[in-house]
Amino acid sequence: MGGGPFQRNNNRGPQKREDRALHRINERIRGVDEIRLVGENVEPGVYSIKEAIKIADDQGLDLVEISPTATPPVCRVIDYQKFLYQQKKKQKEIKAKASKVIVKEIRFGPQTDDHDYAFKLKHAIGFLEDGFKVKAYVFFKGRSILFKEQGEVLLLRFANDLEELCKVEQLPQLEGKKMIIMLSPKKKVEK
Repeated sequence: MGGGPFQRNNNRGPQKREDRALHRINERIRGVDEIRLVGENVEPGVYSIKEAIKIADDQGLDLVEISPTATPPVCRVIDYQKFLYQQKKKQKEIKAKASKVIVKEIRFGPQTDDHDYAFKLKHAIGFLEDGFKVKAYVFFKGRSILFKEQGEVLLLRFANDLEELCKVEQLPQLEGKKMIIMLSPKKKVEK
């Protein structure tokens, strides 16, 4: 497998431009005389760049710069396409493991009666038990903004009734025509 720098990787399909920008590979590793070489089937140590490229070439693999800021830079002898595939796979796993926060909303009027309140409280209990955050708000329509104290009392009563299941993230706050309170579920203690 000889030839110029652009004959490499022909059997592996076209390389995307952004992939090449991520890592310097083979002859694109410039500006250094020596590198620290690591990888499978390789004697770890410091080699000249030409020696390292020859070692990778002899194995039919690529020399990939994995830590350019180290002194000397660290390079690995690997199949570059396989390396990129594994990197993307790791990123997907990390993204999948990241917890997605779902916020459920519950809307009240400033003069919500007891039956509606109990119905919405029951829903909030279900949401919190399922691990969702709850955003409860009182919507003031027209002149009902005059009853903002009533709205605040209603939201504080709501938070108080749910104190066993949640903690208050944000106390009642007026934002435009809505007074909002944020509740998040308490962590369950396993026995």
